[in-house]
Amino acid sequence: MGRRKGGIGIALITGVMLVGASACGGGGSDKAGGDDSKASGKPSASASPSPTKPAGPPMLLDTITPQTGTTVGVAMPISVVFTNPVAAKARATVEKHMKVSTSQPVAGAWHWFGDKRADWRPKSYWPSGTKVKIDADMKGISNGNGRYGVRSYTHTFKIGDDVRADVSVTGHTMKVTRNGKTVRTLSINAGSAQYPTWNGTMAVIDKQEKVHMTSCSVGISCDKGNPNYYDLTLPWDIHLTQSGTYVHYSTGDPNPGSGSARGSHGCVHLSMSDAKWFYGQVKQGDPVTITGSPRAKAPADNGYAAFNLEWNQWLAGSASGEGTTTTL
Repeated sequence: MGRRKGGIGIALITGVMLVGASACGGGGSDKAGGDDSKASGKPSASASPSPTKPAGPPMLLDTITPQTGTTVGVAMPISVVFTNPVAAKARATVEKHMKVSTSQPVAGAWHWFGDKRADWRPKSYWPSGTKVKIDADMKGISNGNGRYGVRSYTHTFKIGDDVRADVSVTGHTMKVTRNGKTVRTLSINAGSAQYPTWNGTMAVIDKQEKVHMTSCSVGISCDKGNPNYYDLTLPWDIHLTQSGTYVHYSTGDPNPGSGSARGSHGCVHLSMSDAKWFYGQVKQGDPVTITGSPRAKAPADNGYAAFNLEWNQWLAGSASGEGTTTTL
């Protein structure tokens, strides 16, 4: 299904979501826009670039995810979005001034998606229970394009229980585990041959009790006479990709499983009771891994799909390479 464009605004303080194209779309963009929750706090009125640097407009961070005080899943990256492009020559310095500290040592690295978004992920999933802090001290730091940072930003969050969902497209099942133990195995239907679901691991972006989904918003069809046209508000929605993948209940597929085997427009369908139950189990950053679809893995910046890149691929997008966090 597809969410109406503009139906949900950017979360400022209380929530976190990527904003843009929508749900269950075969024609949506494969790339995420990178708009996450807003970086907390306001610049000091007296803040200014270092006097040893040329005067110029400030370099600011547009957003930092996760939000301070949240508890997230083991696959959640730290995602930093800048308001203006950061030149390649400046990225190593910028990375070194975005320090990640943890309650136990964790190996990881930054990776740039374009020139405005940098994500930090651990080499493997976060250990459950880890406390995390990011200090982005940008004071006087150049973006390589004539802008200099004027302030610092700090976010702290915690890694919660290790909750994972493994979806088999061909088996029509979703196995849900918590801290290594199977909790339930649910019946599902995934995308049709025409609109296949993304493969790979996608960390939950956010979840909503109801989402308005339309086929027009994701480029499938705006013609009410088209058999693929839909305009629905559906419940228990777990958001997986910026291009529009959700796990949710669909009125058009109320009893999913190998018996019905009805394909979606790219989403993963659950029964009403299973969708409500799953909604209560997952949080932002929990990994949902989909296998058996004819489609490729979701691009790593299509939401928070960082673990769809092998570690050497991740490091290829880093200016400073692998490092180990300092201890809180």
